[in-house]
Amino acid sequence: MKIIVGLGNPGKEYENTRHNIGFKIADAFSNKHEFQMNPFAPTHKSATAEKDNNGEKIMIVKPMTFMNLSGPEIAARANFYKINIGQDLLIVYDDKDMAFGKLRERLEGSSGGHNGIKSIIEHLGTDQFHRLKFGIGHEDQSLPTDAFVLQDFSKEEQQQLPELIEQAVRKIEDWLK
Repeated sequence: MKIIVGLGNPGKEYENTRHNIGFKIADAFSNKHEFQMNPFAPTHKSATAEKDNNGEKIMIVKPMTFMNLSGPEIAARANFYKINIGQDLLIVYDDKDMAFGKLRERLEGSSGGHNGIKSIIEHLGTDQFHRLKFGIGHEDQSLPTDAFVLQDFSKEEQQQLPELIEQAVRKIEDWLK
């Protein structure tokens, strides 16, 4: 089984924020490959979708805890399904230190100050998992990071997002191969 996790924050007020790009990419991948996301219910800790892909299951996960608390949900899934974390887990998330729209893949490393990744590393007990980072840029240094990541994308950025998200989806497809 492969588990693809899109990071974001639950709730309408966060839906179009920079911090939720992981959710948007997970949704785009799910839509393109006709996954059916299970609707979120208050008792669930994540929205999920599963599909068989040539004999291997793929699970898409959107933790419905706030991003900074993503670790316990991801660790619970990894343990339940007994996946090889270094091979079968991909986390998709925003990176404020990269230019808008830039994509970067990594297999290991520190959290880089991203509290969601910090939580995941803490609860998995390793930093050895695949990551796909989407640059959200933080050119306006007058804004604190917490305020910046919770802003909506600019109109110009919103116009570019569909193509950039499709590029991220193709990176996920490549990772699955």
